[in-house]
Amino acid sequence: MTTREPGQPRSDRSPWNWLLVLPIALPLMTFLFNADEPRLLGFPLFYWLQIAFIAVGVACTTIVYRMTR
Repeated sequence: MTTREPGQPRSDRSPWNWLLVLPIALPLMTFLFNADEPRLLGFPLFYWLQIAFIAVGVACTTIVYRMTR
């Protein structure tokens, strides 16, 4: 971990941070999962799409972490 001087600006303004908006905005788009069909293994679209949103969030967080450290 590096320490910064008191008058030095922060360096957390990476464009990669914008990728973190995707896991927030994607589940808010209700038109994506406002249906009963298609079904996957008997589960409606809503349930397996929620699992996909978790995977997208993990992937985006991992990419941002690796690209900005």
